[in-house]
Amino acid sequence: MGIISMPMADENWTTVNEFVLLSFSTLQPELQMLLFALFLTIQLVTLLGNTLIIVVTTADSALHSAMYFFLRNLSVLEIGFNMVIVPKMLETLLAHDTTITFLSCATQMYFFFFFGVSECCLLTTMAYDRYVAICDPLRYPVIMNHRACVHLAAASWLTGLPVATVQATWLFSFSFCHSNKVNHFFCDSPPVLSLVCGDTTLFEVYAIIGTTLFVMIPCLFILSSYARIVAAILRMPSAEGKRKAFSTCSSHLVVVSLFYGSLSLLYFRPKSNNSPESKKVFSLSYTVVTPMLNPIIYSLRNNEVKAALSRTFLRALSFSNNSVHP
Repeated sequence: MGIISMPMADENWTTVNEFVLLSFSTLQPELQMLLFALFLTIQLVTLLGNTLIIVVTTADSALHSAMYFFLRNLSVLEIGFNMVIVPKMLETLLAHDTTITFLSCATQMYFFFFFGVSECCLLTTMAYDRYVAICDPLRYPVIMNHRACVHLAAASWLTGLPVATVQATWLFSFSFCHSNKVNHFFCDSPPVLSLVCGDTTLFEVYAIIGTTLFVMIPCLFILSSYARIVAAILRMPSAEGKRKAFSTCSSHLVVVSLFYGSLSLLYFRPKSNNSPESKKVFSLSYTVVTPMLNPIIYSLRNNEVKAALSRTFLRALSFSNNSVHP
């Protein structure tokens, strides 16, 4: 149904007008229902946790600083990243509707790259913010003023647009044939690329360049920033000063480690160890698990966020009591 036969150059070629996501179709139905319950719970926690971060950092004046401005942007990105991947995955597990139209597949891939590249850039911006805060604290309010923060956040978001546009448009301009089965739970580039009929060498070179520019270089910048941050912290004479400095960076460092660690395990493992099933597992770590963990990490490891959450809940409770008993 998703493949149309077309005679071309005396050969029977086929053109794909929809794809089939193989997802977790090889698992037993009972196990698929268990995964559905697990992923649904993770999605609800992700949406609730990131929404709480957005609300608290917006409503509490004590969190109106550059670090929490970027954290709020990260939470918006995580919600978007989650909504691009998880709803369709839940549909394939519950309703067993594994088909996805050509346009929907292209749209999913577009926003996957958009949110993914934007997150790489935003995590780099957050590392720069921590670098300035610790290595140049006297000039921090001047360097990281509100205008600069808005420009840095906007640049992070906008960088994802051309990358996603070129990647998705170019890949879906190829002819697809022979099979329409995508061996993944979403329309990622490698499994969709494997269905292309023509020569994809130039596209693959572009993909390597794009990965280097928007994944590896930001990662190296973050590592360089933290190397300087650690060196600056170790030079601090006060043990209390060192503790406070480390505490302001630890949450971001854990988030970066989770995000880039899972990406590295997925894209930089030897091909001999990179089976389709293992790719699905590692993809789950940064598309599903990491967006859930980020607000938890920032809440549990950050005293300011915990205090702001308490104040917000107390204000909400007080408002509710006043409404009930005027």
